[in-house]
This record gives sequence, structure tokens and C-alpha cells, in this order.
Amino acid sequence: MATVQSTPTLTGDHSEANDLQHMTLDIAGMTCAACANRIEKGLNRMPGMQRATVNFAMETAQVEFAPTLTVDQVVGKVEQLGYHAKPKAEQRDGAADRKAAIRRQQLKLAVSALLSLPLLWAMAGHFTFTSWLWVPELFMNPWFQLLLATPVQFVIGGHFYIGAYKALRSRSANMDVLVALGTSAAYFYSLYLTLDAAANPHHHGQVDMYYETSAVLITLILLGKLFEALAKGRSSEAIKKLMGLQAKTARVIRDGQELNIPVEQVVVGDVFLVRPGEKIPVDGIVIEGTSAVDESMLTGESLPVDKKAGDTAIGATLNKNGALTVQAVKVGQATALAQIIRVVEEAQGSKAPIQRIADAISGIFVPIVVAIAAAVFLIWYFGVDAGNLPGALEKAIAVLVIACPCALGLATPTSIMAGSGRAAELGILFKGGEHLEAAHRLTTVVLDKTGTVTKGKPQLTNVKLLTRWEKDALMSWIGAAESYSEHPLAMAIVEGIRERGIALAAVDHFEAIPGYGIKATVEGHELLIGTRKLMMARQIDASALLAEMAELEETGRTAMLVAVDGRLAGMLAVADTIRETSKEAVARLRGMGIDVVMMTGDNERTAKAIAQEAGIDRVLAEVLPEGKAAEVKKLQQQGQIVAMVGDGINDAPALATADVGMAIGGGTDVAMETADVTLMRDDLNGIADAILLSRKTMANIKQNLFWALAYNVIGIPIAASGFLAPWVAGAAMALSSVSVVLNALRLQRVQIRR
Repeated sequence: MATVQSTPTLTGDHSEANDLQHMTLDIAGMTCAACANRIEKGLNRMPGMQRATVNFAMETAQVEFAPTLTVDQVVGKVEQLGYHAKPKAEQRDGAADRKAAIRRQQLKLAVSALLSLPLLWAMAGHFTFTSWLWVPELFMNPWFQLLLATPVQFVIGGHFYIGAYKALRSRSANMDVLVALGTSAAYFYSLYLTLDAAANPHHHGQVDMYYETSAVLITLILLGKLFEALAKGRSSEAIKKLMGLQAKTARVIRDGQELNIPVEQVVVGDVFLVRPGEKIPVDGIVIEGTSAVDESMLTGESLPVDKKAGDTAIGATLNKNGALTVQAVKVGQATALAQIIRVVEEAQGSKAPIQRIADAISGIFVPIVVAIAAAVFLIWYFGVDAGNLPGALEKAIAVLVIACPCALGLATPTSIMAGSGRAAELGILFKGGEHLEAAHRLTTVVLDKTGTVTKGKPQLTNVKLLTRWEKDALMSWIGAAESYSEHPLAMAIVEGIRERGIALAAVDHFEAIPGYGIKATVEGHELLIGTRKLMMARQIDASALLAEMAELEETGRTAMLVAVDGRLAGMLAVADTIRETSKEAVARLRGMGIDVVMMTGDNERTAKAIAQEAGIDRVLAEVLPEGKAAEVKKLQQQGQIVAMVGDGINDAPALATADVGMAIGGGTDVAMETADVTLMRDDLNGIADAILLSRKTMANIKQNLFWALAYNVIGIPIAASGFLAPWVAGAAMALSSVSVVLNALRLQRVQIRR
């Protein structure tokens, strides 16, 4: 058996990171951005908590903590802060829970509206321009109004008091505090007037009550929250679509019998049948049959992919026209679809750096608004309209109600959810909101050559041998040595030799020399296969072939020298053609104002020939794997915001160094772990698509933040000036949250035009 050695390109101790536990919690009870901010701060203060991020729009928390903490302690902390939490894995049916919550909201809204309607009717009768409106005398009775307003205030609106109490107990403030203060002021002042009228019957008459202010406000807030919940449900549409792709059953062969079982019961190693028109249930390897498979639901690629024995079959893809027998390789959470869903969920639950603006504002917003409302009350009561308690109270209530920070808290996460969801539908997986934001600032894209600009499936085109050894024997040795390498060029050489009908010899020893080539011992002979630099380093004279080698490289071929036992033995040339869409994609990127650079370990002549064909002007050639990260750093030091695009394995150091690392094609485990963005299609157009989606998402976030802030900047002075009745302020507050969510949902309809 051969011994295999390889020089690693990355080192590091990840033991501490591997000990960290990652978890997603479902959070219930948040009413605004201030709630999310408070939970996040509370969790991050826990000893052992590495990172906690709370998403108000998704009502989730992403937590990462050391073994010194337990799940129960993390959940307990959230409960201590006044909210409810449980691990997402415990949710049997999240969609059903959301529907049940919406039904409860609808019932509360219906009851609240029914009780508030007579109060609103009575209020309408007070206006001069509606004096013609008939109002039943019962509706004007203060005791009847008290009877209607009390259940709205304390039963239907009871959760506002509970939320306000918990917030104040933990020395913070949220939307519940504003609503509880505003509605309580109107309710208890009306109650005072009612009792005063009962105690002094001679004063009874045209006493204006404000029961309708508190009841209608609560009703409008409930209406806004219902609209918000419905709209937020739509923003997770991409996840629902991805989950809906999975096959429900699999036709498995066990003990010679064909069984139709739920897909959850398929285990690794099972052999299953897939007939034409059926979905492939899980990831596997085709062991029999040929067919064309539609993989567009995962990769966005419209053309079906031919499958034969030995090819990979991806779960949830559609078998078109032939029967396939497949062996299960990955099931459950290990399948490509499950990984994609996980990546999208994590991206939607993460925070973009721009959200720090909203977090910082929401953290101090509520106390400032309470202070403004108190100042408005004092100014009106003691100054503008001295002694008019109802008037001063009305202005203060309007300020409290209109200043709810809900829209501010929804501005960023809803856009991230919609943008990353739309990207997933187009075969672009952003690993987090920070990467979705970073992509819009890119100024330079660095492309790996092999497998990125080119197809990565080269062919052996030229063989020239200068040796006393028999040609077939030498080809057998070369093929055997290259068969131990995973490089695409090596695979092309092996395939080309096998196509010539030559059997491969046995390998005694193999060693990869990154950036130079390989060294192997085959049947007692030492072989070196690789670059000029490799031959020079081993003091082997290659002058006899250098001129011919240069000619091949001028035509875009990659040439490699072969030495046996310290003597030059020949040369091989391999050609790799560019992808059909590479030239178009490069032109799109340049049209977007982005510089395009091709970086490769290949020689300069070959690299320039490929780059010229793709329309790339700048080439970094003969760069060793460990040198790629250094080249990225050089660009960054020049002030460039750099994206590195590669296969996610060989280019790992450069992908990690770049501002945004993109892995192209396949959606493999390693690619999704290494890169910030995974492009599921083998098409460079995905880079331009990702940047375009990032730009549109960031523009959408900025629109939301602008309107959320402008709404408060404009609304608070208007309310303080007395030009806004409290119920109008409540309606405006509700509509502001809904409008922000609806604006974010426009991202789900973004079309990519090429």
C-alpha cells in the first residue's frame, strides 16, 4: 500500500471553538426593538456566553455559549427578563404555532373592536361636523362606557401591563411602557370624571369622557400587530418553499422487497428507486440507470443534468425521464437541502452591522419619549392652555402612542429576511446578514482560474516523451502517480491515460508538493511531475522542452514536465476551456464598476491566454496556495473591498482573508463551511447576482430606516403641538410598522436581468 504525504496549508487550534454550543431559540413576548435589545444585552452579560443575537422580526435568538453554561440557564435568563424561550429543535410545527397565535390575535381584535365600536360612535357624535349623526343615549352613559372600556383595558390589553411591569422591573423600557402609560392616563382620568359625576349629580351633563381613547388605541395597536404578523409570515416564504421541496416518501428496497416509507425513515446505505416524474428523496449515488434530473429548485440551473451510474443525486431534485436506482449517502439534516435551509435560517436570524444604528436608538428611545411626553403635558397644562387637564393629557398620550419604536426594530431584519430568502431562491446562499451587507461595498472581485473561470474539467491534449523507457510503461507510471492527486489537472491526465487503454501501475509512495507538482515512487522509480520551478529545485535540466512548453502555454494549455530517476523524461499538456458564461459575467461585473482579477497557480502564459478569452485584463499568475491570501491582503491594503471566488477547498486561506469569500458551484459541505456566500450554480453570473441583491437589500434597509426615523421626527412634534388626536396617532403608529414590512417584502419580487 502506498504512503501518502501532503503539506498542509492551514494550521490552527480549533478545540476551543469546537467546544462552543450553537443554538437557535424561539422567543415569545417581544413587542418592539427595545425588547430584542434588552434580551440580547441580558444574554451577552452571562458568564460563558460567547455571542447572542436577537432578531425581533423572526422572534428568534442565535446563541453561542461555552460548556460552563447549560441550555436551561440560557432559557432561564430569557424567562427572568420577562419573555418566553425554548430551543427551536423542540418546535414540532412552527407554522402551526404561528397560525394558532394569529388566530388568537384575530379573536382578541374582534372582541376589542366590538367593545370599542359603541365608544367610537359616541365620540363621533361630539364633533360639530357630525352633529347630524344619531347616537343612542345609552352610548353616552359614562357607566356604560366604563363597562365597555374596562375589559378592553385590562383583559384584552392586559399583556401591555405585564410587559411594562417586567421591563421596568429589569430597569428598562419598551413599547408596552408607552402603551400602558398612554391608555392608562386616558382610562383613569375618565374613571375619575365618572366617579366625580356620580358624586356631584348637579355637575353631570356635558362631561367629555376619554374611554374611547384608550379602547380605540388598544384596538388599533392590535390591528397593527396582526398586520405585522401576517406580513412577517410572508417574509419567511423562502424557507417554506425550500421545506416544501422535499419528497414525502421513498421507494426503498429492503430484503428484496420494495417498500414505500416516509422519507424520515430512510437510512444511510438504503437503496431506493426513483421513477420518471418523481422527486429524489435524499442525497445519494446513482448505482443503476440513466436519466436527466431537474436541479433548478436548488441550483437555479434551468437545464436538466444527465445522470448515470456513479453520479451524485441530490435530494428534492426532480427525475425527468428515466428510472434510477440510488444508494442513500446523506439523510435527514445531512442532506444538501437541509444544509441550505439551515444556512438561510441562520442568515435570516443574523444581524447586519447597519442594524447597530437601530439597536443603539431603540435602547434609549422609550425613556426619551416618556420624558418628552411629560414635558409636553407640563407645557400645555401650565403654559399654552393653563389648567386644561384633559387637553394637556390628550397631547401627552398622542406623543406616547405615536412614538412606538416598532418600525425602527423591523427596518433591518425584515429586509435581511426577504433579501436572503430571494437570494436562496436564485441559488445564492448568504451565510449571514453581515455578508449580505458587505457584498454591496465590493470594489474588486478576485477569481480563481481552474473550476471557476474555467469548467474545471480539463482534457489531456499533448504527450511528448524523451526517454529510453517503453512509452506505455512510462504512461502507466505517470497515470498511477497522478491518480493519488485530487487536482483537476491530475484527474484529466489519469482519464486521458485510461482512455488510451493503459492500465495503471502500483504506487509505493506519493507526496503532493503544493504549488509545484507531485513526487511519487512507482515500481521502484522516482517520478517528478510539475512546473519548471520543480525541475529547477531538483536540479533537473529541462531545456530540451522549454521552447515547446512555452508554445503550448501561449495557446492556453497547461504544460507539465516529467522526470524519472532525476532525468527529464517528457512533457504533458492539458487544456481547460472557460465556462460559456464567464465572458458575459465578467462584462456584467465590469459594467457594475467592479474590477476583476484572475489569480492562479498556473504559469503566466497560460493564465493570460485564459484571462484574455474571458475579458479579464489583470492576472496574478504562479501564485502558490499560501500566497493567495497575501495577494488578497495586498489589494485590501490598496483600499479595495475584495471578494475572493473559488471552490471553497483549495482557496480556503484566500476565502477567509477576503472581505467576502464566495464558493462557486455544488453547494458542498466544505464550500458552505468555508465561504461567506455559496453560489449553487456553476456560473460566474451568480457573483453579479449576489452583489446586485446586496445593493437592492441595502437600499431597502436604508429606505426603511429613513422612514422609521422620519416618522418619529415628524410625528412627535405634530402630536406635541396638539394637531393629532390619540386615536389618529395610534393608527399612524400601526401603519408605520406595516409599511416598513411591506416595503421589505418588495425584495421577494426582485428580478435578475442579464
